[in-house]
Amino acid sequence: MSHTVFSLIVALAIAIGLPLIILALNTVLGPRKVGAHKFEPYESGITAPVGSARERFSIKFYLVAILFIVFDVEAVFLFPWAVNFRDLGLFGLVEMFIFIGVLFAGFIYVLKKGALKWD
Repeated sequence: MSHTVFSLIVALAIAIGLPLIILALNTVLGPRKVGAHKFEPYESGITAPVGSARERFSIKFYLVAILFIVFDVEAVFLFPWAVNFRDLGLFGLVEMFIFIGVLFAGFIYVLKKGALKWD
């Protein structure tokens, strides 16, 4: 069996086994108290729903979520570069500095526009 196949099997065993072990420990060691308060709605520290479900949210919630996704996806591009760093050489290093520069310029633009300020 090659080293790559063995590594893949170990990674899959950990990825599947660890959640199963945690769930098993939770059922064995976790509390089992059932009461009326467990069936009440609870969200973000508010024990009882307040207001209508049709209320409008501020656009800032969606804007922050979209910005998080954009910057998170861009950060994911750093991993393949890091894996192939030696093979890419100086060209890859310069390209990554350009990429990070554009990413940083976008972040500064978002900060200057005040998109991350909460009123």
